[in-house]
Amino acid sequence: MTFIEAERKFIDALSPIYGPEEAKSLTWLSISFVCKLERAKYLSIKQEEIPADDAEQLFKILEQLIQGRPLQYILGETEFYDLIFKVNPDVLIPRPETEELVDWALITIRAINGETEVLKILDIGTGSACIPVSIKKYIPLADITAIDISESALNTARQNADLNQTDINFVHDDILKPSNLELINTKYDLILSNPPYVTNSEKEQMLDNVLKHEPHTALFVPDIDPLLFYRAIADFALNHLKKNGFLFLEINEKFGQETVKLLNEKGFIEVELRQDMGGKDRMIRAVL
Repeated sequence: MTFIEAERKFIDALSPIYGPEEAKSLTWLSISFVCKLERAKYLSIKQEEIPADDAEQLFKILEQLIQGRPLQYILGETEFYDLIFKVNPDVLIPRPETEELVDWALITIRAINGETEVLKILDIGTGSACIPVSIKKYIPLADITAIDISESALNTARQNADLNQTDINFVHDDILKPSNLELINTKYDLILSNPPYVTNSEKEQMLDNVLKHEPHTALFVPDIDPLLFYRAIADFALNHLKKNGFLFLEINEKFGQETVKLLNEKGFIEVELRQDMGGKDRMIRAVL
């Protein structure tokens, strides 16, 4: 089978499920991963035969994509902020919106001399560790701690820190009732979090490949208390941010103004709400 024939089979099988554009993207990502090809090289060999082992692996991937399994979990990795991260069903797949949060944090860190001074940084609900690893990679002097309630997620996070040659202090703890002495006895320059923020009632609007495969503890909050984690994080930050320290949060687009109001009422200043590239309220920066 030639590359072009495999490409057509992928797109024909996936288009009814994912739509034509997403099907094309999934096809290219699968082929480039399995066959280790750059785009320019691929275009020059599309009429050539695919090596038998590669063809077999490609169609195993196709079978899983048809079943709705996320490609990132099938491949076992994804790209985030120009870095490679291992992913599996113990952690959420990093999203482009979170890259925007990291970018905002990095701009802020550089503005407060984070490239020449050691800043203490905390990431709450770290998951794959995409946030702390990305920051540490670009701000090597940063002293970063990352916590998660899931020991399985922390195992993946440690692998990603090693993969990207970054030194992160990982802590198993629950931000709703923190107990780690090092954590609660430290003052931080920055605290970041992309906590669970999807309400249970929003499940019916979600794609099956997310709902059936990604960890629910990292996604969902009760409808009766959608700001549960933001309240806990804000209370923690009040006691553990240094004066003029920064709090960065990724948020549910439906509760942007409510989250801003919560932070203002808690006593934070310079609370700024930003939209993501899709024009949705997605992230907040506040100062203590």
